[in-house]
Amino acid sequence: MRILVVDDDTVFRDELTDLLREDGHVATGAPSVLKAIESLEHDEVDLVLTDLKMPRQGGLELLREVRQRWPRTLVVVVTGFATVETAIDAMKLGAFDYLRKPFRIEQVRETLRLVAQEHEFETPQETHRDPVREARALAAGGKYEVLLFGQTPTPSQPHLHFEPLDPANPNRLAERAEAFLVDHENTAVVVAEVERLLEHHRMEDIVQVLDRLRSDLAGHGPLRVGFNPRRVSPEVAVSLGGAVSPEETHATLEALANPIRRKVLLRLAQAPASFGEAMEAAGLDDSPKIAFHRRKLVETGLVLHEGDNYRLTARGAAGARLVTEATLLPPTSADGNLAFPGSGPSDTRRRT
Repeated sequence: MRILVVDDDTVFRDELTDLLREDGHVATGAPSVLKAIESLEHDEVDLVLTDLKMPRQGGLELLREVRQRWPRTLVVVVTGFATVETAIDAMKLGAFDYLRKPFRIEQVRETLRLVAQEHEFETPQETHRDPVREARALAAGGKYEVLLFGQTPTPSQPHLHFEPLDPANPNRLAERAEAFLVDHENTAVVVAEVERLLEHHRMEDIVQVLDRLRSDLAGHGPLRVGFNPRRVSPEVAVSLGGAVSPEETHATLEALANPIRRKVLLRLAQAPASFGEAMEAAGLDDSPKIAFHRRKLVETGLVLHEGDNYRLTARGAAGARLVTEATLLPPTSADGNLAFPGSGPSDTRRRT
């Protein structure tokens, strides 16, 4: 794992960096937020471990910058006992976890295991769907004018319009769709082989384009995005699913993004549980931390608090199936948005 340790305490920073390297990680250090940002601009990092309290700029400022510019990079904040409340605030802002000083290396390793689980969170190998067939099905009956982006032109069909996919210019997807919407009120968009865009651009940029497309199509028609599962990592597949999904589904995916919350959810899938039992299932002895994750599950509508116990809602049960079956949430209806493993010409190719 590629880890950036940010702390103004030189001794602490160097010792932690050395321990991480001994465990086989690629670890570097930065003495300030400014130096950390300079490092992130040049090198890709999986995890930032940052102290909360530093001169001039602190961990919260770095967290905000990382979340905005490098959303795939996870952030774990390091805090003293007196600032646990600030650490919880950091998690509300998007920090993956926090560690309290003084900590043992075993606690760091457990956090890194959770980070690894987060990166490995995968979608199911569901039956592949042909993007062209998706487009044809949406066009059949004339409910939608369908705009299909792909590499190979399709045979003519009423209400189906083909647009070449330009891997060098992902913004053309949204621009062309927006122009198309001017003349066609009910529009559906199907993007085939989205991995071709990922070969030339950062995942964050493609997610931004898909999010723009989803927003443009709201109230007009669905967005369907096909990808080759052999050329797209499970993590990227989840990101694609979150980018095209409606807000409710997006919130579910976000809630399930943390392995601690997944453990709680799977425990509640067996039977309702008390707060203590949920803590035991998550393997935590930190009450503020488990309370934060529990509250996230309740606010997202996955878990219901009844008396002394917590139980899954219908959405929570669907989320538990998402975890156990490793599959993306399906569209809420035949007209819903979806990112799916796609079959097609690119299945036979390999990334070199």
